[in-house]
Amino acid sequence: MTTPILEVRNLRKDYDEGRIEALRGVDLAIDAGEFVAISGQSGSGKSTLLHLLGGLDTPSGGEVLFQGSALGSSISLDTYRCHHVGFIFQSFYLLPTLRAIENVQTPMLATRDSSGTRAERAEALLREVGLESRMRQHPNELSGGERQRVAIARALANSPSILLADEPTGNLDSANAARIMELLTGIQKARGMTLIVITHEDGIANSAPRHIRIHDGRIAL
Repeated sequence: MTTPILEVRNLRKDYDEGRIEALRGVDLAIDAGEFVAISGQSGSGKSTLLHLLGGLDTPSGGEVLFQGSALGSSISLDTYRCHHVGFIFQSFYLLPTLRAIENVQTPMLATRDSSGTRAERAEALLREVGLESRMRQHPNELSGGERQRVAIARALANSPSILLADEPTGNLDSANAARIMELLTGIQKARGMTLIVITHEDGIANSAPRHIRIHDGRIAL
């Protein structure tokens, strides 16, 4: 039996000294190479789940496993985030003082690659997402769709096996949103990556081969 690339067991997350229960005992397994959409109303716990899957937060109870190893004990969160996961967010989170090619290199600073190697890889990634003519622009010189393409290239910087996208089309018009999802799914298929997308958009959720709904901190059956 193949070990899932990600698994959560009885996952719980509380805030405000337990008065707010964001996740209430979630069990979930995701195989390598899957494209999974997770949807739910605002406050349902879907972004909390994504943050725990990405090692950006720690659970109040239960555990998250990557390839059978528990995050935070068997594998350090820093190692996991640096080498195994790429993050894409609704608000892009590009550094405004850095050009596109420099923003893509930021995750590589945690590696031992030379500056020349980092620049070459960043250039190749920006070409992959169709921004070969926009590499030297700062974020404020780019459109929303272009900024998200830079963010996707940055997420791929350290060749992760998992892409986690939290409302990646939330700040885009419908045309750009469609292009970004086409780009993400194309990358996922070409690289055999695991893609997990948090979304409130039915069109995106229903286009995924697997659609998980979260309601009040639990998976809706």
